[in-house]
Amino acid sequence: MGKKVKKEVEPPPKDVFDPLLIESKTAATVVLMLNSPEEEVLTKACDALYKFASKGDENKVTLLGLGAVEHLYKLISHENPTVRRNAVMVVGIMASNYDVKNLLRELDVTNSLISQLVPEEDVVIHEFATLCLAHMAVEYTTKVRIFEQGGLEPLIRLLGSPDPDVKKNSVECIYLLVQDFQSRAAVCALNVIPPLLELLKSEYPVIQLLALQTLEVISKDRETRIILGKNEGLDCLLKILEANEFSDLHVEALAVLGNCLEDVHILQLFQQRGGLKKLLSFVGVSAVPDIQKNAAKAITKAAYDFETRKILNEEEVEKSLINLLEIENNGVKVAASQAISAMCENLASKRAFGLQGIPQLVQLLSSDSEEVKEAAVRALANLTAASPSNASAVAEAEGIEPLVNTLNAQRDGAIASAAAVLTNLAVQEAFRVKIQSCGVMTALVEPLCSTSSQVQSKAAFAVAAFGCDADARTELRNSGGLGPLVELLHSKNEEVRRNACWAVLVCASDELTAVELCRLGALDILEEINLSTGRKNNFSEAALEKLLDNNLSQKYSQMGYLSSSNVITDGFYDCGQIKPGVKFLSLEELSMQELTDRRAIILVNAKLQEEDSSVVSPVEEKQELSGQPCSLSKSSTREKGLRYHTLNYIYIHVCCFLYIRKGKGKKEEEKAEEVIQITSMVQDEKNLENSHWPPPPDLILLDYINDASRTILPLTTTREQVVALAQFVADKMGGPTERNKLHDFSWELHISEIEFELKCNVVPIGKVKKGTFYHRALLFKVLADRIGIGCSLVRGDYNRAWNEVKLVDDSSQGISGLLLPPQEYVVDLMFEPGFLMKQGSAEADQYKRI
Repeated sequence: MGKKVKKEVEPPPKDVFDPLLIESKTAATVVLMLNSPEEEVLTKACDALYKFASKGDENKVTLLGLGAVEHLYKLISHENPTVRRNAVMVVGIMASNYDVKNLLRELDVTNSLISQLVPEEDVVIHEFATLCLAHMAVEYTTKVRIFEQGGLEPLIRLLGSPDPDVKKNSVECIYLLVQDFQSRAAVCALNVIPPLLELLKSEYPVIQLLALQTLEVISKDRETRIILGKNEGLDCLLKILEANEFSDLHVEALAVLGNCLEDVHILQLFQQRGGLKKLLSFVGVSAVPDIQKNAAKAITKAAYDFETRKILNEEEVEKSLINLLEIENNGVKVAASQAISAMCENLASKRAFGLQGIPQLVQLLSSDSEEVKEAAVRALANLTAASPSNASAVAEAEGIEPLVNTLNAQRDGAIASAAAVLTNLAVQEAFRVKIQSCGVMTALVEPLCSTSSQVQSKAAFAVAAFGCDADARTELRNSGGLGPLVELLHSKNEEVRRNACWAVLVCASDELTAVELCRLGALDILEEINLSTGRKNNFSEAALEKLLDNNLSQKYSQMGYLSSSNVITDGFYDCGQIKPGVKFLSLEELSMQELTDRRAIILVNAKLQEEDSSVVSPVEEKQELSGQPCSLSKSSTREKGLRYHTLNYIYIHVCCFLYIRKGKGKKEEEKAEEVIQITSMVQDEKNLENSHWPPPPDLILLDYINDASRTILPLTTTREQVVALAQFVADKMGGPTERNKLHDFSWELHISEIEFELKCNVVPIGKVKKGTFYHRALLFKVLADRIGIGCSLVRGDYNRAWNEVKLVDDSSQGISGLLLPPQEYVVDLMFEPGFLMKQGSAEADQYKRI
């Protein structure tokens, strides 16, 4: 037998590397292995990193620092399905970290992940790719990127995946994406409703919840609601609401339902299936605040439509909402109040709330929650609008004081609504008086200063409502409210500006407030507004005229017209016509100007000057004239005071002497000159005491008034009084003149002499002895106003002015009891004093023009 020959083992090829088993104990080493070209190494490295990253967020940060994300980003598109799957798993689990998400966003990983959502890919890849997208879709720019890269369609398709994790991640990602309006509009076209409704049947509550949340967002669009109704979505929602085991989903289901009920068609369908009663039962039966709140919100949204409100009223929704106001949960109270506000558009509902709900809403005005307070007062504003009975109910519920206090609330909406409620109550005088007693005008000052146009508008409107009473105007003036009100005239908001003009119009009803408004610049602002065709309104024009009615000097200067109701008082002056936009100067400013050759300022002032502590009273005056002693002043022991009072005494004494001893010793003009000299002495002394410039008294005018009262007032008819007064004025102003010799009537020289004599441009009208048309017309108007003859004063061109009176003619043709309408006449004061020319006649027109 031969020997057995032993076979020699062939050595491995020299170019083949012997297998090496490595056991790594650091993540850094495994991260380095991600660069390996071997698929098995990559697979095992990714698997190891997945397990490491799953242990906590700190490990994810460690891997981020080691640069693992960049390597994994490349591997999610690897040719090997196992490597690709494991890499996606690691990326998906790591994407929950904020810093990792930022890096993935920079790497634009979404496009690679979306490409992995194709049907033929492994379900594990679907799970972790959608998980990563869900983590990243929280940020807005990623939402836009996923939408632009076509990620919605594969995500919607994966809602039908057999794997629950894939469904959960996909619907969560879609929920985040539809927060953006572009995605919300696109999902409807991609038919997302059926798979979402199918998810409501899932055995996993988290999937059902996410599906309902997604439906809540997309059902805000009308097209989506229509599709939802066609796909029996209401039935699905009703089943959830009827099932007690789904009680944890009722809140979200009611939110979706609230959106759906905005459509009348869906609401009617819902009512036919008994859903509306079920909804109202949640309001009355459920003890879960969130369910009650969402049910009330559903009613609010449904109540925006007229037909819907009728249906809700038929179901007696008012009782349910009133009950919700008693729930000890602020969110429920707010939702119920908002629902009441919406339902107030229905008159039947408004009456129902007025009978029962107003006391509860008034109580909520004292809530510590500003949100509750705002919702309650807004409901009261809607309830009291055009409803006197509801306004009375608010007052009876002692709501006036809380409403005034709400004007100091922190929320602009609450302040605006409180002002609206108070304005609604102010329609009834008894409530208006009661509100004023609570200091409403003082409380409105701060809202007038608000930066919110809504608050400004409502506050100004409230001022207009309460400013009709004198006490309220005084309170507003004393509390500094006129300044902010005038500032609102500058507002660019049309409603604010209109209401501010309205308030100024009302507040200018008394002289003190009107003067203060003018001092604050209201007159100038209104003039500017009325020059603009885009900014002016009816109230701005009326407000300007109202202010001018309390400043007749400026009114006549600007408008050239004073009506019979515009009674000229002491201190009036005529400085001529001024152009629009030119500042109107005060009498004091005009008096301080140097003597010029311009038109003289004609002053009307028959009032003797008085001082609080130094004036000689009528009783003292009589005592002085009768020789009895009188005390002039408590401070008369002072040298300065003694000098002042002595001059004042001389002034009064001489005035009285001249009027008692009229016509004796001196001519009238000489007496007047003497009095004016004494007056100037007294005036100089007063200027030392007080910086305010008082106008000099016109004693001659006072004499005219006394003569007219004594001789003209006793006449029996108005016609006789007008004729007599015209002749009186003409006699005092130089007498009649012939029409063809008018140019020889040298009144200009006479006025210049008076100005030179007084060293002032301001000329008392009593000093004018040769007056032309505008002097005579002014004097006629002054005297007529003093003795009670109604007449107007109209300025013409070229120094023309005239008076218009209305007179009733005697019964014609002997018909007794016939009362004819009054005729308007122009009074001739120049050519035939006392001649009455019918308005519109040729002779009247000739009198008005050259």
